[in-house]
Amino acid sequence: MKTIYRLLFFYAMMIWQCSSAQTVTIQVDALQGRSAISPYIFGKNSNVSDDPGSPVSAAQWKLMRDAGLRFTRENGGNNLSKYNWRLKITSHPDWYNNVYQHNWDYAAKTLGDSMPGTQGMWGFQLIGKAASTTSHNFDDGTYNGSMWWTGVTQNLAGGGTPNGGGGSTAAVDGNPNLYLENWTADSSVAILDHWFGNNGLGYDSNKIRYWSMDNEPDIWSGTHDDIMPVQPSAEAFMQLYFTAAKKARLKFPAIKLTGPVPASEWQWYAWNNTKITGNDGLSYTWLEFFIKRISEEETASGIRLLDVIDIHSYPGETNDADIVQLHRLYFDTTYNYPGANGVKTTAASGWDNSITQEYVFERCNRWLNHYMGPNHGVTLAVSEYGITNNSADVTSVNYASMLGTFAANKVEFFSPWDWFPGMWETMHLFSRYGKTTSVQSVSSDELNVSAYSSVNTANDSLSVILVNRSLSGTKTINLNISNFAVPSGTYTTKQLKSLPATETFVSHTSNALVSGTAAAAANSLTITLPALSTTAIVLKGTGVTTNVPADMIENLQLKLYPNPAGDQNVFVDMGGKNISDLKIELYNTLGELVYSASYPGISTSRIEIPCSSFSKGIYFVKLSSGSSKKQTLRFVKL
Repeated sequence: MKTIYRLLFFYAMMIWQCSSAQTVTIQVDALQGRSAISPYIFGKNSNVSDDPGSPVSAAQWKLMRDAGLRFTRENGGNNLSKYNWRLKITSHPDWYNNVYQHNWDYAAKTLGDSMPGTQGMWGFQLIGKAASTTSHNFDDGTYNGSMWWTGVTQNLAGGGTPNGGGGSTAAVDGNPNLYLENWTADSSVAILDHWFGNNGLGYDSNKIRYWSMDNEPDIWSGTHDDIMPVQPSAEAFMQLYFTAAKKARLKFPAIKLTGPVPASEWQWYAWNNTKITGNDGLSYTWLEFFIKRISEEETASGIRLLDVIDIHSYPGETNDADIVQLHRLYFDTTYNYPGANGVKTTAASGWDNSITQEYVFERCNRWLNHYMGPNHGVTLAVSEYGITNNSADVTSVNYASMLGTFAANKVEFFSPWDWFPGMWETMHLFSRYGKTTSVQSVSSDELNVSAYSSVNTANDSLSVILVNRSLSGTKTINLNISNFAVPSGTYTTKQLKSLPATETFVSHTSNALVSGTAAAAANSLTITLPALSTTAIVLKGTGVTTNVPADMIENLQLKLYPNPAGDQNVFVDMGGKNISDLKIELYNTLGELVYSASYPGISTSRIEIPCSSFSKGIYFVKLSSGSSKKQTLRFVKL
């Protein structure tokens, strides 16, 4: 009998342990970890037609608006490098180097007309050549009916002879001088005058603020081997970068310069397949060298040359279990990434095969702080991203984890290149039901379940988006909330699960979201999450006032931009902290108060100074709360 009791007790304990293992506790603290969420993480590549003969349909414009698309990268990737904005043509390195029509003017105009709340991104050509004519294209129509084959990267424009065996090497290369012309930095940045200048097209520069410094220069000898058969040195590229960046900043002080757009994980660290020797004799990985040289040139010139560290990311994992963890590549210092490769070159010895923790953006933050100081103001972004498309559920959960991670870590923009079913749905859920300020969420099982929480500006609405990455296991969530009073009651949930392989998102009212409910009591609630699902809960309530203490105002990492400023307004960013009861004062060089504003009872992480009507000169900004003051900031009005 004792044996039977022992067996029954053991069986009961096993059931309890299995059940307990499926329960996840999540603690949301609406007062901690507060930082502004950039709306531009809701981005994508190639959404706008640059062909007036093939416009975007009204239905597609509506889909993008309803999904919450706020950022669109339209420079074409590899097709950016040889774009001639005067002739509206470019050379396609991935299609024989043939030259085709591309009308950036039309794309920018239609974007501004149809989606005025969405930021557009284009770029500058630094490679030194641009398309000049369509007259010397390789006749692929006659050759094989314009079908794709492995020879599409052969250099056949300009009179080349194809190698019928395929591959990237032609039997005879074409002559690039027949389809390209010289293209200086002046020609490249002159598009700013064309779009925003006094005699230009009159486009809104505030809606086209981000400009890429060319595209994947670390692999030019592969993508653009018609004119760059030998990879230039890292320093040679930096000189091209500096020249164009300085000219662009002079024309458009509020511009957001983004670089160096490395191709993928190997190129984050290696330039021409190796580390770089600096002028100090030390060796550096590519991203560290880039940041170091930007810092040195900014110090020497007094001109801001970088606003956003922008990378491309194409993890090659094929297993579902790996794909749903890829959001950990960027900031998680404990994640052993199975595809780690280039990061192994970060070792002092030059290569350490045991290094598998990637955390590339955390590394960039450390390098930025080291070379530029803690108030550098440079943010982080991914302008191309792609994963293996195994299923809509896996894709959706991967994308949800990326959006949540990037929102919580102040990433500036995120625009995947590959786009699969499940992504519009996920963008819509986050952009529609998430709020503007990220707050801290801690999960007892971060591997499988994460909460991405945010509050609105009024501090009376808290959104919690729960992602269950478990491939097969349902998870029961105990959600506890502090520093935000939630009235007891029933709240609506919005959930994505069991998505089909075909696109389901049409509009805000026609999509795959499933509505449900969750009951809250005593600032807690319990909810069950299906495997591979994303669930949003919006809770109404009252947040704790975030008045700034005297010691905090002294230590805020303020950012002032644009600086120098033209005719546009200037913004003061409180380093991602939402502060209330602030006063801002602006003085000229004579010590005269020219502007002041108070923000009693309003919680904000950014203040706008309406200085467009100020006269040219130097101004000083003082920010105060109570009797304490932050050190003075200075900006220049051009």
